[in-house]
Amino acid sequence: MTLPRIQPQGLLSGLRILDLTRLLPGPAATQQLADLGAEVLKIEESHGDPARHMGPPAGNSFAFQAVNRHKRFATLDLKQEEGRQRLLALAAEADALVESFRPGTMARLGLGWDALQAANPRLVLCSISGYGQHGPYAQYAGHDINYLAMAGMLHPVTHSNGMAVLSSLPLSDVLGAQAAATGIVAALLHARLHGAGVHLDVALVDAALGANPLALAAANAGREAEPAGQGLLNGGAPCYNLYRCADDLYLAVGALEIKFWSKLVEGLELSELADRHWSRGLAPGSPASQEVRAVLAARFATAPRGEWLAKLEPLDCCVTPVLGLDEALEHPLFRLRGAAGAAPASKGSPRLWVAPAQRLADKAFAPQREAQATGHDDPPAWQDGA
Repeated sequence: MTLPRIQPQGLLSGLRILDLTRLLPGPAATQQLADLGAEVLKIEESHGDPARHMGPPAGNSFAFQAVNRHKRFATLDLKQEEGRQRLLALAAEADALVESFRPGTMARLGLGWDALQAANPRLVLCSISGYGQHGPYAQYAGHDINYLAMAGMLHPVTHSNGMAVLSSLPLSDVLGAQAAATGIVAALLHARLHGAGVHLDVALVDAALGANPLALAAANAGREAEPAGQGLLNGGAPCYNLYRCADDLYLAVGALEIKFWSKLVEGLELSELADRHWSRGLAPGSPASQEVRAVLAARFATAPRGEWLAKLEPLDCCVTPVLGLDEALEHPLFRLRGAAGAAPASKGSPRLWVAPAQRLADKAFAPQREAQATGHDDPPAWQDGA
């Protein structure tokens, strides 16, 4: 007997998602769907998602927990016929299946698009990979650094001395997760409207390639990306820069418009610089621009960050503190809006959490279910005896 669907509170209530993904991009995508109310069943092999072992606690790492809340869990061996038949039975009643194996793996297991379509013609299949399901790099291994490099995202990211800079932000993974989540919702709408599922091909390298529209605009204008410290948005303009304060903490200045620049220099008691702005002819990266930046840097260095914020924030001139993540998670901006918080955990100290960016305006968010350890299957409600 088929059980009725669970109806959690959420925009995607009633949707059933099978999650075969690993590590970061896929689980982050399906967590977005789970946060919005979809019932997500994560399928793992006996040893579990490799992310479970990326640090403490053993077998259920904080890295794993960060992208697997609000999911149910089940263990299946897809290399065995019993496991494959079980997955097809689950797919027959699911709305979408998300996988992140190397292209061709699902077909070799007998679980490719044709087999899934035969089990459920309305099923949406989302395949997440590094370089796409087809093409010259489809079978290549890769990580975030490789996708960003291939997409032209690392080329301009250097110090002013020319040394390359690497951020700890896994940008292509995060962008790919967002692309997958958006695509799945669109494909589910298509399936509801037209009665037919679709196969989505989400490549992390494509997500990175499409993430820099300003560089694309420069390419269409026949210009190369400006070297570090030479462009309007990469350190070449005094009005859009980072400044060290007396306590070695930093401020971010984003006074791109002349009205904000005027307020800023007035607050710094540097009104003589009111016309020294890119919109008034001060070329980013020029010696004159560097001189203006040096004047601002010297002024910011005379007082600690807190004093400057107390003086400049009321002026509304696009000045904010450069926060570490620990500071950000405690900042009133996020705490008072319910965008971050801490909740009791089943073991250990309270668990820090970050809310999904898509939240109902009149609803508070708080995580209701943390990721479980391996060996604790919690099958879906949509199949009897699952």
